[in-house]
Amino acid sequence: MKLAFSTLGVPGLPLTDVLALARTHGYHGVELRAHPEDPVHPGLTAAQRADAAASFASAGVDVLGLAGYARVAAPGADEPVIAEIRALLDLARDLGAPFVRVFPGGGTGQSPEEADATAARRLGTAAEYAADLGVRILLETHDSHRTGADAMRVLGLVGHRQVGALWDVMHTWLGGEQPAESFAALSPHLGYVQVKDIASADDTTPLPLGAGVLPLSDCVEILSRHGWDGWLCWEYEKRWYADAAPLPDLLAPGREHLSRLLNDSA
Repeated sequence: MKLAFSTLGVPGLPLTDVLALARTHGYHGVELRAHPEDPVHPGLTAAQRADAAASFASAGVDVLGLAGYARVAAPGADEPVIAEIRALLDLARDLGAPFVRVFPGGGTGQSPEEADATAARRLGTAAEYAADLGVRILLETHDSHRTGADAMRVLGLVGHRQVGALWDVMHTWLGGEQPAESFAALSPHLGYVQVKDIASADDTTPLPLGAGVLPLSDCVEILSRHGWDGWLCWEYEKRWYADAAPLPDLLAPGREHLSRLLNDSA
């Protein structure tokens, strides 16, 4: 498996500094938070996109994916959501990123069936555009569809190879799903895995990997046992927790922890 980290952990940091961190600390790739607060987002010009892609290429670091904020199950009209996904897909194509992350984002006024159908309809429409660009859309286990079983209700309706799953191990755990259950549900569609650690279900402040309660060793062991050889991406949510320790100081021990888990599982 290859290792990446998300720029959610280094909010606003210039791309050259992000790439230097990846190279210095032995990460193979970076997940880019695609938001105007950060250096890479859909508002970039063609020249800025080309410069960003060249920076990754010269650093020898992969763009793992774009972490977008489209909410595919949200109530309302389809077209603004589909347009947001298409803008992310265009940016991913220009940067050479294989994946775009979307959220479920179902509303409290919807039934689960309505949320599933809305998400599947929008993802199915966007999938045709994604196929033309060679980019996969990944539905993250999050918010209204927190578990693998929840996500599979949508993915089963979509049934398109360009739409898959992003396994956020915190959310499936918070949803009461065991890692083996999550993997069994998501594995046919799995794009990559987001790892992190927290103190408890009531305190989700990000911690160094291995310092909290999330079953990271179980997750890695299950992935290894099934021969999965994709990406593990550390999503350290510094942007939402200003008092959390700075991520740059944690990147080296975090890589070492993941490497130990991989060695132990092998």
